[in-house]
Amino acid sequence: MTAVAPDKAGRERPPRIIVGVSGGVDSSVTSLLLKQQGESIAGLFMQNWDEDEAQGRASGAEGRMPGATGSSNCRAEEDRRDALGVCGRLGIPFHARNFAKHYWSGVFEHFLAEYRAGRTPNPDVLCNREIKFKTFLDEARALGAEKIATGHYAQVGQSDGRWILLRGFDSDKDQSYFLHQLGQDQLAATLFPIGHLPKAEVRRLAAEADLPTAQKKDSTGICFIGERDFRDFLGQYIPAKTGDIHSVDGQKVGEHSGVFYYTLGQREGLHVGGVKGRPGAPWFVVGKDVGRNVLFVDQGIDSEWLMSRHLRSEPAHWVAGAAPATEFSCTAKTRYRQRDENCRVRLCDDGSVEVHFERPQRAVTPGQSVVFYRGEQCLGGAVILRTDARMELESTAL
Repeated sequence: MTAVAPDKAGRERPPRIIVGVSGGVDSSVTSLLLKQQGESIAGLFMQNWDEDEAQGRASGAEGRMPGATGSSNCRAEEDRRDALGVCGRLGIPFHARNFAKHYWSGVFEHFLAEYRAGRTPNPDVLCNREIKFKTFLDEARALGAEKIATGHYAQVGQSDGRWILLRGFDSDKDQSYFLHQLGQDQLAATLFPIGHLPKAEVRRLAAEADLPTAQKKDSTGICFIGERDFRDFLGQYIPAKTGDIHSVDGQKVGEHSGVFYYTLGQREGLHVGGVKGRPGAPWFVVGKDVGRNVLFVDQGIDSEWLMSRHLRSEPAHWVAGAAPATEFSCTAKTRYRQRDENCRVRLCDDGSVEVHFERPQRAVTPGQSVVFYRGEQCLGGAVILRTDARMELESTAL
């Protein structure tokens, strides 16, 4: 492995940029481009999930659940080897750090608490804020770096003396939704070298440079935990408790395997069909009563019980440090890959926001994030607290 270049006094000079190398193609090409630009860089691999430690915590809190495996650790070791191979290929220093305890306390405990409350959290948003652009950034600075770089599909710019977060050029891969919790300090210290590229070009550059990750499949699933059966995984920490599935008019139409495991708008896994006196249309989750352990469903993908036009959030985060105004118009997304929707935003005294959409929105889900945009600029966002969906308004009557 190439050593860090010494300064005139013979001391090793720290790299100017630390790249978060994940063992995937995006971070690999991020490193490649910075190297080609003549930057002084090093790679840092983050291990943020430790299966044995996680199961030890689960055993203490809930009782060890059957079926737990160390497969995630195997994948982490494979990713580590790939990241090391890329750094070796590019001739840059390689570092590895275990941030599993930070991930557990900063991300995963919140993740479990939200599910226990019947909400559907987005761990990728919190992971970016607490791990990739906090713990990782702190470690990079401890190594003497001025900036960090990651393989996110987003861009950083400046406007009126403030740093701004912009969508990635590739609209199919844009990750600004997950980065909306970043602020001025993080953006000032962050580079997104592939944010201006389409994914196909990233793959081409990796193959051209003969990087070992050029054809590696993109990772999916929960941030740093990976691809696995979600219900089995969550069941290791929140034991399943079967209960009734009711139609919105109160008829029992089936049984669920655990109310925590379902989210609004979900169709898969309900196993409801052939209900006497009901049409053959598919059923969708429209609400949950955690206290009674009841799951509510209705028929039709655009059931009126899934639609809302108004939401209230938790205190919002603004990339610029403050909201654009106490009341303003913009576009918003309430889930990743959703099309932009026109809305009106009003800032409340406690920092939360009320959002009113021009068109009814389907399955706006408490616990998820509403993220605001003006053109290509991501303004910020907030966790959704409640909506005016009919199920929420009438839940006490059901």
